[in-house]
Amino acid sequence: MVDLIQKKRDGEQLTTEEIQFIVEGYTNGTIPDYQVSAWLMAVYFQNMTEKERADLTMAMVASGDQIDLRAIEGVKVDKHSTGGVGDTTTLVLGPLVAAAGVPVAKMSGRGLGHTGGTIDKLEAIEGFHVEITNEQFIELVNKNKIAIIGQSGNLTPADKKLYSLRDVTATVNSIPLIASSIMSKKIAAGADAIVLDVKTGAGAFMKTLEDSRELAKAMVNIGNNVGRKTMAVISDMSQPLGFAIGNALEVKEAIDTLKGEGPEDLTELCLVLGSHMVYAAGKADTLEEARQTLLKLINNGEALAKFKLFIEAQGGDGSVVDHPERLPQAKYQIELPAKNDGWVAEIIADHVGTAAMWLGAGRATKESEIDLAVGMMLNKKIGASVKAGESLATIYSNDKEIEHVKEELYRSIILSEEKVESPRLIHEEITD
Repeated sequence: MVDLIQKKRDGEQLTTEEIQFIVEGYTNGTIPDYQVSAWLMAVYFQNMTEKERADLTMAMVASGDQIDLRAIEGVKVDKHSTGGVGDTTTLVLGPLVAAAGVPVAKMSGRGLGHTGGTIDKLEAIEGFHVEITNEQFIELVNKNKIAIIGQSGNLTPADKKLYSLRDVTATVNSIPLIASSIMSKKIAAGADAIVLDVKTGAGAFMKTLEDSRELAKAMVNIGNNVGRKTMAVISDMSQPLGFAIGNALEVKEAIDTLKGEGPEDLTELCLVLGSHMVYAAGKADTLEEARQTLLKLINNGEALAKFKLFIEAQGGDGSVVDHPERLPQAKYQIELPAKNDGWVAEIIADHVGTAAMWLGAGRATKESEIDLAVGMMLNKKIGASVKAGESLATIYSNDKEIEHVKEELYRSIILSEEKVESPRLIHEEITD
């Protein structure tokens, strides 16, 4: 191991066998933390070649279970988002793409942070559950083209160990380490093709377009180098996506979007990502044809009907699709009035997310209980004009005393005297 630390420290390329040796040794405990810490820091400063990145990814995939989805008919396309605030895309994309005949076999986790993960959001629907066997999961996807299951088994244990170590050694922000970490989980989960939604801006993990582009290219190259058709969309997260932030509120927004009545930005991003998923699955000859298919499925009601079928197949109350008022409701709806006239110049997404977490919409720790009813609806986005007293946001709370939440929102929604343009939603699409 000392030789391999030195080799990487000096900027040399490690072989496939050398990377496997490091990953296996660290996972089974024969190589100590302090040596792997030194190696991670060498990677941080010296970077990795494309081959090394692919080798590291596959060594982490091989460290644990791999989900076998071969029993599911068709090309299995997975979507991954690098996160953000109000990211409701999975709730819309799943049924929308499934309605186009693409199998959506989704493994999801519970969320730490601003709001819950996809599973938490879906559990705002009474009765909905993800505790199904692998056999039921595969059967549901073959029958309905869509099912969701909780992350189970021992997927990529090497990644979990390495991430914990990176977290305490200041080596998290390394493109090859981030890219291989994300892609190892997607590949172990059994996808044939992967569509990545890489966020950029204040509310994203990667704050600059340059860093987001570098991460997107790294992940696309890893996927394609290991035989998974992979592409990435770089989308804006300088403000929350859509209007809703909070679990039940985001489910309601997903229903609206599947009806064709959702926010413009959320709808557009779902059409762009969904078009790539349909195209990657071979269900359309061009991206434009895929987009037209998706628009038709929204307009004729088939996408919404698929969402209802998906909910009921996993024990949920499908009537929420027609009666969203049956979702959990907060006791209080409190408006946040603008203090003066102007234009919305900035909405600091991660601060808005923090305010939602204070209401109880997210988890600060793994033990935190989520309140599925609470959150907020933004009434104005960047570029909108505002009159004094007009509502900037509606806060959904089960507690009347929320002055700290209001203050955080006032700090997060910044008005300007000058007219401001709304930000571009899709920055780039990367296919190779």
